Amino acid sequence: MSFLNTLRQWDKAVGCAEQKNTETALEVFLDIEDKNSKISYNIGCLHLANGDFDAAEKAFDFSIGKDGHLAVAFAQRGITFYKKEKYEEALADFKLALKELRDNNLIDYSPLGLRYKLHACEVLHNMGLVHAQLGDWEKAQENLFSALARKAEAKFKHIDLALEAILKHKLFELAEIRPGLLFKPNQKYVSELEKKDYLGKAKVVASVVHQDEFSGFAPLQPQVEDVPSTPIRSHSLRALKGEPHTVLYEFYPETVEELAVLPGNVVFVLEKGTDHWASVIFNERVSVPKNRFTVTLSLAHTQNHFSSFFVYREVWFHIITLGHWTTRSYTRCLMKVHFLYTVVITVLPGIPYRTLLHKISTKLNLPASVPDETTPAITQVVALHSYESTNPEDLQFRQGDVITVLSKVNADWLEGRCNGKTGIFPASFVQHLKKDH
Repeated sequence: MSFLNTLRQWDKAVGCAEQKNTETALEVFLDIEDKNSKISYNIGCLHLANGDFDAAEKAFDFSIGKDGHLAVAFAQRGITFYKKEKYEEALADFKLALKELRDNNLIDYSPLGLRYKLHACEVLHNMGLVHAQLGDWEKAQENLFSALARKAEAKFKHIDLALEAILKHKLFELAEIRPGLLFKPNQKYVSELEKKDYLGKAKVVASVVHQDEFSGFAPLQPQVEDVPSTPIRSHSLRALKGEPHTVLYEFYPETVEELAVLPGNVVFVLEKGTDHWASVIFNERVSVPKNRFTVTLSLAHTQNHFSSFFVYREVWFHIITLGHWTTRSYTRCLMKVHFLYTVVITVLPGIPYRTLLHKISTKLNLPASVPDETTPAITQVVALHSYESTNPEDLQFRQGDVITVLSKVNADWLEGRCNGKTGIFPASFVQHLKKDH
């Protein structure tokens, strides 16, 4: 049986016992397969209340077997033995209950689910009664004096009456636990037994796209930066009239009339132009280019964490003809520069190299040219070792080859030309070419 089923039956049995339906409560308790010490204690209490002392003794035995430090179970089994007139066994259990109190005046079982406090004075009271039944009046008087000394509350008047009876060599009433007090399951666990609808009811979401058969999740949409104070009605109505398109590539706006979009965004095209621009609605804002191609500018990095940079003069990129979507048209290209981060700049085809280098350096906030001290004084070196590499930007050579140095990348790398090829190579693989070489 699972823990949840055990918890459910335990709670049901306690509820029946509180409604004075002890027979049903006992049946439910006995039907539990995996009984713990608390459940067995409850079964023993119900048997004890019904007068079935043998069954109560067996249940308390099982409870103590599960938890050998449950003092209240020892006390209840001692009461059961007393009612069965097994006084020696009863005295032994009362002593064990007192031992489990560990010199404390009481144990409060409320945190464990039992609204009962086992007091040491009542255990001593019952020990005195057992000694009286055995005829040891002196020992009975000693136990009652100890109970009187450990009495913490004024409600234990029966201890005073018991002491008076002992002095007269008379018996007195047994201190018992009130019937109906049972261990209850943890209410936090019980509250979780009820079924909860975590998913909620299903909702049908209609697509704004006519005959849309898409099933899945769209990527994150860019958030609107400026939320208008009043709702924009005209754009919302126009969005439903436009033709939906899915954005294939990201686009970075260069002017206030352009919009930023990401791949997967859905835009509504209101008007297409012959110059490859289109007027669209996206997030209640107007206008964005319909197509966009990635243009890449290659940068050669150094081994010193980009302490300086070198730009190839041969730059490969795709040029697309773009135009303003309302009035004028012109030719431009977008250049995507990969560095420590990626930047996109707009340039015109045929731009001079120095102008392009200056524009890139301004965007990256780096010097536009390599410092003068990086230019090596030597012009030719000889290879001390052969150098092979799979990187296309590296220069391969063999031992003894003469290499013409073009520039110094950093302290460890040089750029040079050898055998009609240009590339970078380790400075430690070469040495200065002597004049008599």
